[in-house]
Amino acid sequence: MSAKNLQFVTLLGSLRKASVNGGVARALPALAPEGVAISALGSVGDFPLYNADVQAEGIPAAVEAMGAAIKAADGLIIVSPEYNYSVPGALKNAIDWLSRLSPNPFKAKPILIQSASPGALGGARMQYHLRQSFVFLDGRVFTVPEVMIGGAYGKSDNATGDLTDAGTKDFLRKQLAAFAEFAQG
Repeated sequence: MSAKNLQFVTLLGSLRKASVNGGVARALPALAPEGVAISALGSVGDFPLYNADVQAEGIPAAVEAMGAAIKAADGLIIVSPEYNYSVPGALKNAIDWLSRLSPNPFKAKPILIQSASPGALGGARMQYHLRQSFVFLDGRVFTVPEVMIGGAYGKSDNATGDLTDAGTKDFLRKQLAAFAEFAQG
């Protein structure tokens, strides 16, 4: 089965300019199968800390814009580091804000989770915690193959975070092709 005109968006869980996860996210458009376009969403750093009092005054424009882009996309790719065995605060905050939109932009949305880390587990614990959030939010989280890039500093340019490892790029290509099939089904 080949992908036909699918549009995926990436949500980056890191704020650091030279993040290895940012490097993975930036590599994805060139690794996508034919018929799949991948574009980046805005920064999770553009959202204020979630506060119901702020929400009562109105959803921030950055949240509305990102929610509309996720809703319009055929799939969401989240690329994120692991902080303290879990989801980075800025990413969790963004998900909390986005989940307040009506309709919920995650409902029935195909979601792919990727992570990179200098550690051996490649962000596995973050991925498991993030999957739990999407059970409640009714997202359709892709499962196999998983991408957890361990030893990421040896697979990227340390000055820019850009992914350099050919084997990792090949594995990402395979995962994106499988995700495209999942998103169509």
